[in-house]
Formats: sequence, structure tokens, C-alpha cells
Amino acid sequence: MSHSTPKLSVQIEQWTKEDVQLWLTTQVKVHQTYAERFYEEDVLGEYLVAFEKKDILDLGIKHGPAVKIIYYLEKLKQGSRFESQFPAYVEQWTKEQVYQWLLQYVKIYGKNAERLQEEDVSGDCLVCFKKQDFLDLDVKSGPAVKIVAELRGLNSKPEPMLQPSLHTNHDHKDSPTHLKSQPSSSPAVPANQPESLSREELVKYESRKVQTPMEKAPQKAPPKPEMLGEERTHSEEITDRLCAPTLLQKTLEHLVKNEQKTFRFHLRHLKMTCHESIAQSKLEDKDTTDLADLMIDHYGSQEALRVTVVILDKMCRCDLVRDLRSSMGHLKLQCRSKEDLRREANQGDKLKNLLTCGGNSLDSYDRFVVVVNKSSPEQVEYLQFLNKLKLFCVLDFDPNSAVPGGLCHSYREARMANLHTPSQFEGQTEVVMKNLNLCRQTSWVFCNGRHDLDSESQRELDYKNWLRKACRNVEQLVSFICKPEVLLHGRTLIVFLLLSPVHNEKDPVFDTYKAFYKHTEEESIISICESQSTYEKWRDLIQRQCECDISKQSVSELTLSEVNGTIMALGPFNRASGRLLPSSDSSSVVLKQKDEDFMTALDILCLNQCENVYDEKSSEFHDFKIKVEEEFFRGGKVKWWNFYYCEKRKAKPFIKRDKYENLMKMIKFHSKDPKSACMLLNLFHHPGCGGTTLAMHVMWDLRKDFRCAVLKDNTLPKAEVALQVRKLMMLESEKPSPVLLLVDDSKETENAQYLVTCIHKAVVEDCSSRTVDDAPNCQVIILNCIRSHSPKEQYRQHSTTECQFITTSLTQKEQEDFEEKLQELRKTHTKPENFYTFMIMKSNFDQTYIDGLAHNTLENFDMSTNKAQLFAFLALLNTYVAESEISISLSEDFLGIKMRFWQEDNVLDRMKPYSNFLIIDTIEERGGYKGIRILHHSIASACLEEMEKSYHLKVSEIAMALLQCDLFFKTGVVRDTLMLSIQRMLIERQRKKDGDERETFSPLVEKIHNQQGRQTIQDIFVKASSQFVVSASIPQALARYLYIKEHDFPEALKWAEKAKKIKENPYTADTVGQVYKSNLKSNIQSEKQSTSCNPEDLDTNIKLSINAIRAFQRAQDLANTQDKPEEETADDDSEDCPTKSSYSVYGYVGVLEIAFLVFEILGRLPFFKEGDPLRKRYLQGFLKKMMPITSVYKEDNEINKRYNEIIKDHERFLLNLKTEVKEIFELFDCYFTYIKGNLGEFDSKNHRTVCGHFEKYIKLFFSSPEEKRSERDSNPKLNLKMDIEERRGFLEEMHADTFAGILQYMDKPAEEVEKITEYYVFLQQQQQFINQKQKIKEKINYILSNIILHLLKPKSKYVRNYKQLSALLLETLQDVGLGHPFPDPYYLALLLFWPTSTQEDTEIRTYVNAIRSSSRKRLSILFRKRSTVAHFYLGKQVGLGRLVPKPKLDECFGEIRRNALAQLWRNGDIFKEKQIISRLHRVNGTIELGEVFANYGKSKIPIRPAFLGGIRSGFSTEKVSFYLGFAIDGPLAYDIQYEN
Repeated sequence: MSHSTPKLSVQIEQWTKEDVQLWLTTQVKVHQTYAERFYEEDVLGEYLVAFEKKDILDLGIKHGPAVKIIYYLEKLKQGSRFESQFPAYVEQWTKEQVYQWLLQYVKIYGKNAERLQEEDVSGDCLVCFKKQDFLDLDVKSGPAVKIVAELRGLNSKPEPMLQPSLHTNHDHKDSPTHLKSQPSSSPAVPANQPESLSREELVKYESRKVQTPMEKAPQKAPPKPEMLGEERTHSEEITDRLCAPTLLQKTLEHLVKNEQKTFRFHLRHLKMTCHESIAQSKLEDKDTTDLADLMIDHYGSQEALRVTVVILDKMCRCDLVRDLRSSMGHLKLQCRSKEDLRREANQGDKLKNLLTCGGNSLDSYDRFVVVVNKSSPEQVEYLQFLNKLKLFCVLDFDPNSAVPGGLCHSYREARMANLHTPSQFEGQTEVVMKNLNLCRQTSWVFCNGRHDLDSESQRELDYKNWLRKACRNVEQLVSFICKPEVLLHGRTLIVFLLLSPVHNEKDPVFDTYKAFYKHTEEESIISICESQSTYEKWRDLIQRQCECDISKQSVSELTLSEVNGTIMALGPFNRASGRLLPSSDSSSVVLKQKDEDFMTALDILCLNQCENVYDEKSSEFHDFKIKVEEEFFRGGKVKWWNFYYCEKRKAKPFIKRDKYENLMKMIKFHSKDPKSACMLLNLFHHPGCGGTTLAMHVMWDLRKDFRCAVLKDNTLPKAEVALQVRKLMMLESEKPSPVLLLVDDSKETENAQYLVTCIHKAVVEDCSSRTVDDAPNCQVIILNCIRSHSPKEQYRQHSTTECQFITTSLTQKEQEDFEEKLQELRKTHTKPENFYTFMIMKSNFDQTYIDGLAHNTLENFDMSTNKAQLFAFLALLNTYVAESEISISLSEDFLGIKMRFWQEDNVLDRMKPYSNFLIIDTIEERGGYKGIRILHHSIASACLEEMEKSYHLKVSEIAMALLQCDLFFKTGVVRDTLMLSIQRMLIERQRKKDGDERETFSPLVEKIHNQQGRQTIQDIFVKASSQFVVSASIPQALARYLYIKEHDFPEALKWAEKAKKIKENPYTADTVGQVYKSNLKSNIQSEKQSTSCNPEDLDTNIKLSINAIRAFQRAQDLANTQDKPEEETADDDSEDCPTKSSYSVYGYVGVLEIAFLVFEILGRLPFFKEGDPLRKRYLQGFLKKMMPITSVYKEDNEINKRYNEIIKDHERFLLNLKTEVKEIFELFDCYFTYIKGNLGEFDSKNHRTVCGHFEKYIKLFFSSPEEKRSERDSNPKLNLKMDIEERRGFLEEMHADTFAGILQYMDKPAEEVEKITEYYVFLQQQQQFINQKQKIKEKINYILSNIILHLLKPKSKYVRNYKQLSALLLETLQDVGLGHPFPDPYYLALLLFWPTSTQEDTEIRTYVNAIRSSSRKRLSILFRKRSTVAHFYLGKQVGLGRLVPKPKLDECFGEIRRNALAQLWRNGDIFKEKQIISRLHRVNGTIELGEVFANYGKSKIPIRPAFLGGIRSGFSTEKVSFYLGFAIDGPLAYDIQYEN
């Protein structure tokens, strides 16, 4: 199609402004309004030739017409005519049809199509567009090139069939209404439009814009959430309340009757993607008014008008279409007042306020939950703001989200997210949160299929099937999310991110909204919509179905790009250069956010920590600095910022504590000469003396030498922490980097020791393939900060090269530094004297100063008020439980504060005048929350003293008031944490200052007992028991108190049984036994002081003994079958063992104690009286089953007869005691001999107890030398028999009658071993045995004693050579076969028959299998959660000389402290020492399918690795070499080295 040049003067420069207007309307054919703009601006021809596109746009003309005008102008100046290069139908397209073509055929991003529609790009404009014109509209090059190409391609294709699209971003408008509004005027409604509003209607509308005096705008202040978006724009009001019904009704009135019938037909059959058609029954008998109302109800106001346009277009009523479009656009422009435009411009502020509660930082909310529907790849690039939000979870309804180009896939490229389904959120809250890693890493939940898995079960469901199969799980997921123990109400924001329309109520996203609406507050839900039309559908749907207005909580007028930019501009800020970590060769690497997300347990300190986060010249930075410093000096936890500020120019350095240099030197020393892949260094410190601050100060100064991190979550499994530490070591580098890990608040060094083991295993496993040069860098140093009430004493008990201590006592230099710091603070802060923690330290912890603070602050203290009660609770908790806290949410509930979005710290205002003593901390454990506490332990303690002194308020009253507050004991994460603190306060015992043992009760119980006694204690525990209904520890603690302090054994037994009923475990069962034992001891003590004898006491005591032994045996059985250590803190008489698995043998100890109490009771009977040798023999004979009680001589009286009857009643129990005691002693021989060293406090105490009882056993059952001589003289004919028994008795006395006992003699004098061997030689010669079992046992012991004697004194006359011992062992093995119940003979077989490098012995594998089977049956109970130790190692010599005993290796390290040497053995680093390498033989072998084998020719012998970390994962078959050790459960491989 062509157009002729206008019949005007050939010279454009001669045109008048009338000529220009004529040319625009007749030739260019733009709308009259645009032509009038040129006329109004006096555009003559001579001016027109200089016009460019920008100049036309400046006239307020949209981009589409502007391009067309410039295109025609260029042709005019060239003297050529316009000739279209495209099909004629393209020029006839309206801008809506262009929009439809772009979406349906070109398939570009919807926002690009909407942009063209907004700029009035109709078909006649589109054909004039070049690539640059698209780029000027912010269309990217890719889509722009595609549009141009597709446009050219129309010449060779049939005309496209365009489908109506009724969900565009803006209303359909005709060109005149798109002029950008000028400040001076607003266009009027054309008079020739019949569908315009009447004068009365417009007057009514305009009157609404006049603000009444009551509606005056408030003073400028931060907007509140309930006011955000309070008013809809006036254009929406007009459309919804006046325009839509009026325009629609008047348009329909222009249709004659047949046309109205046709209109209804089209309306009923209209196929739309966004709405179902209207039912025939609803359309019947409707006049134009009713029909208009029906359409608006069904489609919504804007959509109803658009539907009308489509149908009228189908009916060829182009006149009505044109007029309706013009009215819709014109009225919308007319109704858009200045106020409306201002509000629309403030959508960015509205979004910011919704996300930050009126602030500038996203930290206002603890967590965000995002619900998102289907997105397009073009949208995803504008959703980077999700990376910045602290996402708890994302509920994603796009099944393609995880495929490349999807939202989830994009998110996971930058951040860590675990992919879940709704069904995974079923179960106990704590278990689900732990298993899914909630609150630590983002959970991305696919709520309607997941197509990247290519599974039929993961296909997207239509609404009907989703409702039936998936809806319940999603509703349950929403219910889980809204639990207060998961996410606190008011501190979580739920964001519905609608990236595509929700057309009707049959949409899973809408069902999800209803679920959230049911479970949470409306103010906690906001909506962000990708377009205005999407928002309108969403708003109308919720208004209709939920009867609520979401306009306050919605953002819809921003593009996704604007949404993204607004959120990314909010704090906290991320530096563009990235966080840096030190790496090898003085280089550095970038710590990626995704990697940091993985390491959830670690707070990582970077090289450039705190740099480039703020503009440090800004007032914002200055205010932030003042706030952080003030928090720290008041008593808040130290932050890296505090050290950063002190490094700035003109700043005073951070105060160096006296132990700073010592701690620094200790770390550097162990890093330069590493003895282990993981080293534990302990820092003992008084609470509140700055121990953690000192450790972090050292860490800050070492951040260039180590990759530094703080363990921020102590609740995570240690194995998982170890993997994260290893990842930090290896991150972004081929070579490992040393790691310095700070563990804070550890109460026991044993707890950290397990972490050392896990990290050592993880690091060794990874570094086993590293080169020798890398080995020094494969090191982790754990700096373990331990709170202690006696740090100096604990320091002395440990290796001084591996620990330091700091106390509440400043040196003179430190005091001077604090004084200097105070002078500096006076220049930068107002009233630094109110920084109480700083001032306490400056005063050198002066108690008078602290007491004065407490006295002044607590003036007029009134416990009847809620704030005083809350403060008293905090004082109690912070005094007795280090750094305990009460969560902000619980505090608000207690004080009756309604949650306000704008001031979460409002608790501090309500707590005045006590708030000067309070501070708010963020607690990382259990998902993270904020809690309130008292600034310093000493302040809390002083406040308790002041309450008691001035207000007669005892700690027992505060404790009882706390326990009576039901609010604190409901279910919830923060409540669980508080309950744990309360429980610890009641039951946790402190370590005694003068040793490893603990106090009998918690400090609180001790104080209340001393002040008020039993009744108060019992009242408190009874109340606590009613609150801690599922905790066995409370009744257990009360039982302990009653039997230890009050000797009320019946009442104690009642509470002990209650504890066992709540939770039967080794500790509760043990407590029952302890009650019986204490009752028995008390009875014995009373009977000792009595002068009379009462046989019934014997009966009572034996019954108590039977019950006690039964209880201890039950406790031992539970310990033997328990798969996992108890997680609950136990308060039992097992001394609060540091690790719960250390109960292991305590039940056996209890049985021993009861047995010897029974022996003591029997020894005091008249006929067994101690001190009389004859009566002692009677007792021995009775207990050894050699003399019945009836044969024991006793005086004939009623008392002895009754004693005789009682003993006969319990004879079976009494006669089994000696055998049972002997078996337990043998078991303990195995326990303390075969199990790897490192006996903790608990096992050490057991060892002392067992040794003491063994001495009693020897004294009771064996005769003294004098008694033996006397017996020999009186029976000369029995000399041989007596010689045999005497020697066996000697062996039993010396612990040499058992295999394990003889093994203990490897580090004893040779003379003792020689005597033992001599006696076994004698017994072998006499060949007098009770049975075959005894014969085999003594032969095996004889062989072992010979081996040890050969190693200690090879020239002894009792030593047999290797050949003789081998023959004797072969003979024994033939007797016992491969099913012997003890592993002893097979152990000897390993020692004597292990092949040499030139041998190939196929039998040895048989013995390895036999020893494993036998030890598993006999000793597995003892080995639970324990490792066995090798007593012999394979050396380089031959014969017996190649057996190297461990004590001989220890002798090579005489200069090393015992603890340090034990640590080298535990972690395997001992095998890197030259002394070991020179003496031990390396065995060649292979690893196949994760198992180690020693290879001797074609023979493969299975070996167990001594350290699990010695084997790489992956089941790779590899050649290896290792050192060989012999343990009682088989051969062990040490220091496994891979050939490659």
C-alpha cells in the first residue's frame, strides 16, 4: 500500500502551523489530538524539519505515533513516498492486536508487549519501527531483533489468527487519552460521546475529591501498616462505582433487540483463558441494567468492559467499539488527579514499608515465606531480590521451577535451598525442623508437581485432582508454618508473589491464601503482583470469597524490575567485591553466598569483614557505630564490628587482656608444629570476665593466617559440624587452609573432645590423598571457651601447653587501659558511666560498686507488677544459668504487649526503670530468635541479693512464681529453650573447685535448703513436676534430695519410681537402686550404733539388697540395649556424666556395692563375727557353698534360730553373691584392659570404686600368710592340695587368673611376671583341674604369661621358646575348636601364627573370623560406642621378638606429658613419629568395597581400620599399606596410606 505526498507547498520550510497540522491528519493520519499539540506549540514547517523523535516525545506524544511521524517526516525530506514492506492487514491492527500478535506468535516477554501497548504502538506505527526504536522502549536486543524478523516473515506466511487477550496490564485506550498530562490542564470529555457520564454524575464524583476538615492529611510520620495503600486510586473508584456500570449500561442500550440477543449468545459462548462463560440461566430475563451488573459481578469492572469490546467487535459494531474504548481511556485519564499520581509514584515506598515495617532494613522480620505461581524465564531475571530475603520456605506452584530457566533453578545458582514436598512436613515439629534443616537453609516446597524429576508421581495436577490428592498436604504445610514454635507471629511476613494471573477460586494458589488467612493475621500477608490486571483479579477474588480488602497489603503498579531494584536497595547491604577468605601462598578467595548457606553451623570471619558495607562518611554509619559500641560496652555480645572500629585511623586499639599474648603464642606454637589434624586448646574463664571477647580478639588478629569461624549452633550433630569445617578448609582452593574454630559456652572439655574426634576423622579422610607439602595445612585448631567457677584450678588440672585461663581480676596495666578507654568513650558517647558491664570491669569487678548499682536501680521495687516479676525471673535465671534469656515474644505476652510491627524492642520501654540493666540478644540455636537478659552475671546476682535484703524476697519465692506462670510452659521452640534453662537451674550441679567431682545439688537447691529446708524444696519440685510433665529429671532430682538430705526413703522411692514411669532409662532405674542402697547404708549405720540385735533387721536389709541389685541390673540391661544416648539431661546418682554413654558399666558397680554391704551385714552376725579366724572361715565356707548354714556352729538361742531361718529364706540369693561378684571383677578386667584409654571422670571414679572392692574381696575370701601357715601346720597331709590352692589364690589376688589381667602386666616389673609364670608352670605340671574349662583357661594364661615374660625378661628360666609355645597353642586350639566362648586362644593365634612377608598362611584368616565372632558374643556389651586398643604391634624382628608391646613404644616418648601422649595415640598421629616408624613393620594390603585386607601372597586377611576416617568414601579398590596392631576383637590397621 502506498501514500501520496500531501498537496502542500513543496518546500516544507514554507509551511505554516496549519499546514503542519493538515499534513499530520491527512497524510500521516495521526489522531487529531496529536496534530493539535503541534499546532498549540507553534510548530512551523521550518521548525518541523529539525524535529527528532525526542522532540516529539517531549510534546507528550506516545512512542508509537512519534516513530510514525518521524518515519513519514524522513521520507518527506528525502522527497520519496511511504511504501509499506509488510502485508496491508498489519497496518490495520489496533494496538491490542499488536499486543496479541507479540504474545501469541512472537512469544516475547509479556512486559515488553505491554510496554508497546502502553506507548500506542498500533499496526500503522509498528511498520515504521526499527530495532533502535524498540531499544528506546527498554526492549532488550534479543526480543527486538526477533520482532523485526517476525514482522518481515509475515510476507511469506498466512495472516495470523489473533485470539483476544483480556488480561493486559493496562486498560484499552484510544490515542487521544494517552497524552501525558500537563500541569496546566486536564482534557475534557468530548461532547459527542453518548456514553459519557451525565453532569450530575460527574458533579457527584468531583464532590468526592473535596477533602472535609475531618480528612486533613496527618503530619508526616512513618506510615503504619494498617495505613499502607489505604485508599485506592480515584480512577479505580470511578471505574468501579460509576464508570463501569454506566458505560456498560449505556453501551448496551444502543443495541436493538436482535443485537442484544446476539450479544447474549456471544457472552454465553465466549471462550476466555481467564474466565468461564456465564451460564444461560443467569442471562435470561435480564434488562441492560441487570446484564451490566451481572457482567461486572462475573468478570470484574475492568474485565467486563474489555469483554464488551471483544463481543461488539465480533458483531461488527465498530462505532460502539470505538466510542467505548475512547470513553474508557479518556475517563481514566480525567479521573487521575494529582493525588492519584502521587500515590502511584509512592508504590516503591509502600513496598519498602511493607517489607521493613517502615524502616530501611529487611532485618525487621525474622523470616519470610514466599508463595509463588508460574513464572516465565524473562521474569526470573528480575527476581534476584529473593536471594536477599531471609527465606524460611518458598511454596512454589510452578512444576518447571527447578528446570533451567525456572525460578528455583535460578535461586539455587546463588543460594542454598533444599527441595521438599508438602508431605515431608508431617510429624513432630522438632523432628521435622531437624530433618529438613528448617531455619538453617531455605526450604523450597513444590506444591503441584516437579517436572525436572521426570516422574509420573511428580506431574502437575489439574485443579480437580490437586484438590483431591495434594490440597490436604498443602493445608497441613501451612498449618505447620504458622505454628508459633516454628515461626513467631508478627515476626514473619508471608509474601504472595503472583507472576501470572489467578483467574478464579479454582486455583491452588487461592486455596493456599485461604489456608494462611485462616492461620495467621491478615497484616502478616502481602501481595506483589506482576501487573495491574493480575492484581485486580486477585483483589476481587479475595474480596468476594474472603470478604477482606487487600489493597493495604498489595503492590501492583511497579514492574518486576522496579520491585527488584527497590528491595535490593534495602539493607543489610552486601559488598560488591564479595567476602574474602585467606588461601595458600598469601592469596585470597571469594566466599560465595551459596557456600556460606551450606555452612549453617559456622559464623565465618572474613579477611575483609565489615569493609565496604556502609559509606563510612555517612551519618548512617556513624549512628550504627555508636549503637554497636554502646551495646557492647553495656554488656552485649562482642561483634566483629567492635574490633573493626578499633582498627580505624585515630581510634584507640581494642583493649588487650593480660592473657592475649599467651593465647596468641599458644595458637601459633601448635600451628607451626602440628601434632594432629585437629587440636583442642581450652580457655577457662569466669562468667562475665571477657573470656569469649578475648578469644574473638585473638581470632580477629589471626584472620589472615587462618580461616576463622565461630561455632554458632551447638545443637547440630558434631559429625555435621565436622563436614562444614572441612568444607571451609578446602573452599575454592586446591590446597587446604588451616582453620581456627571458636567453640563458646562449652561446659566440659569432654564435649569438645567428641567434636575433635569428628573433625579429625573428616579432615584425615579428605587429606589422606594430599601431598606431604599440604599436610601442615590440613589442620583445625579448636579454641574452646569454657565457663568455670574455678578456671585457675581447671587450668592446673590440664596440660598447661594446651590451655589458658582468665579470671575476674585485672592487672594494673589492664585497669589503666580501661581508664584510658573510658576517657575515649566520654568524647564519643553520652553517659558512658551507664555502660555497666564496661564499668564493672573497669572497677576490677568491685562488689561494692555492683551492689550500689543494684540498690539504686531497684528502689521501690514492687513484685506485684508484671515488669518487676519479669525482671526478678531474669535475675534468678541469669544468676544460676549462664546467659539464659527469655524470648522477646514471651516477654511481650507476659507484659500484655500487643505485637506492633514498628517497635519490636518495645519490651525495654515497658521494663523501665529496670531496662538499664537489660539487653536484647539474637540467639542462633533452634532456628534463631531474640531474647532479653540482664547485662552481666554479677548484676543479676547482686539484684537477687538486693531483693532479699531490702524487700525480703527470697529466691524460693521467685522460683515458685516462675514455676506458677503457665505461659512459660506451653509448647514452642522459645518456650522449650526457657524450660530447659529453668530445668538446668533446678538440677544442674557445678564441678567442685578441688577436683573433678560435682556438688551434690544445684546451687539454687543448696541455697534454698540452707535458708528454708525441706518443705520449700519439695514444694518447688512438686510444682516443677506438674509443669515438666514429660521430664523424668525433676522427680528424679527430688528423689535424690529426699534420700541424700532428708533420709526419707519411702518418699524418695515414690518419686524415683515416678521418674522411671515417665521415662525408663539407665539413669532413672539407677536412681531407684540408689534409694535402696542409701536406705541400706542408713540401716547399717543405725545398727552399728545399737547395742541390741534384731533378726528382723537382717530380713529387712536383705530384702532392700535384693531390690537394689534388681534395680541396678535393670539399669545395666537398659544401658546394654540402649541404641542412642539420652538427649534429656539426667539428674541421677551417676554424677551427671558428661556423655550419656558413659553410664555403660555403672549398673555393675551398683551390684558390687550392694554385694559388699551384704557381706558386711553377714560379717556382723554373732556366728560370723569379724576378728575371729574360725568364724571368718565359717563365713568363707558358707559364701563359697562349702558349708551349709546349718553346719555353722552357733549358740542355741531364739535370736540365732531366727537368723538361721532368715538366711535359709534368702539362701539362694546369698550363695550366688560370691560368684556374681567374681564375674563382675572379671568383666571389669576386660573393660579397663581392652577398651581404648581416655577414661573420663566417670570411669576413673568407677575404677577407684572397683579396686577398693577388690581389696575387700581379697581380704574376705583369702587367708592372710599367718592364717595359711597355721592351716598348713594343722593339715600336713594336704600340703600339695594347699600348694595348688595357694598358687591359684595368689594368681586371683594379683589379677593374674584372667587373660585381661595378665595383659595388664606388660608395664609391670619383670619379677612379678616371672612369679606368675612360675606358678602357672607349677599348675601345668600338677595337672589337677576341677574341670576341662579350668584346664584350658590356665593353659591359655600360661602361654600369654610366657610371651610377656619373654618380652620383659627373655633369659628367665621359665621362658619357653617360640616353637614350644606354638605347639602348646596348637594343642589348645584343637581342644577348643573355633567356637570357644572367649576370644583369648584366637588372640594368641594371631600373635604366634601371624604370617611373615615370605609366608602364606591360609589358617590365619580362620582365626581372625573366630576372634571376631567370639569377642562379639562375649564382649560386645562392653564395646558399645567404644573402640578397642591394641596391646601388641607387629614389629620388624622375627619370632616372639616381632611382637612389640605398647608400653615399650610409650617408653620412646618419656619427655612427652602423659595427656599429650594419650592424645597422639587417640588420633593416630603417633604413627608419624620416627621412633614408631623405626620399630614397626608396614604391611601391604588393599581396600576393597570399603574393607581393608592384609595381603600375603594369594591370602587376603581382613583387618579392621583403627580409625574410620582412614578409609576414603566411594568404595574404590586401592593398594594401601599400614601398621598392624592386635586387639582382643581382631587385627587393627593403623596409619593407612594409599599408594597413589
